[in-house]
Amino acid sequence: MLKRAAHSYIGSFRGLRKEVWWLALMTFINRAGTMVIPFMSLYLTTNLKFTLDQTGWAMTVFGVGSVIGAWLGGKLTDKIGFYPVIFWSLAVSGMMFVLLQFIRSFVGFCIGIFILMVVADMLRPAVYVAVNAYSRPANRTRSVTLIRLAINLGFSMGPATGGLIIGLWSYAGLFWTDGVTCVLAGSSFILLLNKKTMKQHIENNPAPGNLSPYRDRPYLLFTFMVALIGFAFLQYFSTIPLYYRNVHQLSEGHIGLLLSANGLLIFFLEMPLVKYFESRKISVLLIICISSLIIASSFTVLNLTPWTGILIVGMLLVTVGEMTNFPFLNRFALDRAERGKSGDYMALFTIAFSIGHILGHNSGMHLIDAFGFDTTWYIMCGALLIAALLALVLRYIVRNEQPKQ
Repeated sequence: MLKRAAHSYIGSFRGLRKEVWWLALMTFINRAGTMVIPFMSLYLTTNLKFTLDQTGWAMTVFGVGSVIGAWLGGKLTDKIGFYPVIFWSLAVSGMMFVLLQFIRSFVGFCIGIFILMVVADMLRPAVYVAVNAYSRPANRTRSVTLIRLAINLGFSMGPATGGLIIGLWSYAGLFWTDGVTCVLAGSSFILLLNKKTMKQHIENNPAPGNLSPYRDRPYLLFTFMVALIGFAFLQYFSTIPLYYRNVHQLSEGHIGLLLSANGLLIFFLEMPLVKYFESRKISVLLIICISSLIIASSFTVLNLTPWTGILIVGMLLVTVGEMTNFPFLNRFALDRAERGKSGDYMALFTIAFSIGHILGHNSGMHLIDAFGFDTTWYIMCGALLIAALLALVLRYIVRNEQPKQ
């Protein structure tokens, strides 16, 4: 039984091109090294002695830089290709991480973190375009899923390692580690994925159209749907932990275990699950619709009973929803990007999530303060129901637009 399960799990990774594996390795190195980010607010308040108001503004500047970086990365990817954008984003942001530790003033830090995030997040659309370039249409969703697994694994290791570095060294160690790992990721990209491979792909594939995503109305509707999903889902990283502690009196240790279960289940189950749906040729937008409803149910069940065990049910539901939602959101965006400027398409996709980040955490906190947890969860459920409805509308539009899809 275990042998069969292990064989099935390993089999779900078969058929992916080696270039996708190298991209996953580079992404893992980069994300595992991104240790400053989880400790940013703590660093600003304890080491730089910023006020909470100043820290809030610095984090807002961080988010704005991320949005502009994704937009600029898409433009540059379409103009000069994903190869130089990925390398220079990693190399320059690595040096900037090291330099950021020497900025002590509030205005100086805001300027520094803004420029850093513009450079660092140019990477995101370029990586998506690279995955699209190196993956076959039949396994494109699994290729994206592999990158997601690398990101999740890197993010899960980063904070733990970062905490050790702070304890054994200092915050300076975080900046140095972030900088060095970015440079290592860039070096691994140069060594493992050469320009010849990229040129061969371009020669063997027809040039895409010239359509801008900003003139693609179905895609604009799609990005609005992505922002709604991100807005609600990201509560699991801000307001949901507060709910665990304040309403159910869970300790930080128990909260950590509950959140870690999400990453563990994704690591073991997402790829086989994606392979199953991919092999069944089920409509991507139908999967997105159903999975949005599953995530919505994870909020609804929290209001059904005061029993603490319901938190486990909610976490299982959101994990299943995430595993069947995000890979296929990526798949739809990648498929649609083939119509035109792929860099711009993937930039708009990443910007939609960034907007969810910027608005979701802050709005969730204000909603809880004004209406309480129960009403906030119903509002999040409502946002996801709208997203599910939009997925069905999109499915109808795309079917009429391209009958074969």
